[in-house]
Amino acid sequence: MKLYDCQPAPNPRRVRIFIAEKGLEIPTVQVDLINREQHSEAFRQINPFCDVPVLELDDGTCISQVNGICRYIEAAHPEPNLYGTDAKEQGLIAMWDNYAFTQGMSAVADAFRNTAKGFSDHAVVGPRSYAQIPALAERGRSRTQDFMSDLNKYLGEREYLAGERFSAADITAMVTIDFAKWVKIEIPEEHNNLKRWYEAVSSRPSAKA
Repeated sequence: MKLYDCQPAPNPRRVRIFIAEKGLEIPTVQVDLINREQHSEAFRQINPFCDVPVLELDDGTCISQVNGICRYIEAAHPEPNLYGTDAKEQGLIAMWDNYAFTQGMSAVADAFRNTAKGFSDHAVVGPRSYAQIPALAERGRSRTQDFMSDLNKYLGEREYLAGERFSAADITAMVTIDFAKWVKIEIPEEHNNLKRWYEAVSSRPSAKA
């Protein structure tokens, strides 16, 4: 088994943190996104979506998309649990994980990919070419700031994003906060709940994965 990775990129990092929380060691293959190795014919055979991460199993099966990979790992290695132990917890973690991705990660991605020079003709992840739209970058920045404000409010009611313990939702949200630094957006000083949570999750050994 091996993980197709790109060390700086946020989505592969989500998987590496998940793997570290499980106490697993999975060898990685670095994919050069800057030089668009993900669009090469060889990589398209591994993942036609032309993105990372991708988990290649021992039988050659390739699973892409963060949730697909992490769900596989959770099923194969149930402990420590990161997606919920009962129906209620599973629903809440899935809800908050999806919220962190759609309202946070996607917002930062809009701000970054619609301004970074290297993505002038690939503003959307995948095999097709899409031009940058500056207005989407500005909207992405505003949405990122709103995401942090909302997180600060929600985290005043609970220790972790989906409840009282660390979960996959916290991984997505933490990586989003770090990704936001790429577009020079930091946690505002007045967001005490968000800062408390961020310091706690960032201090976990897995955060260095």
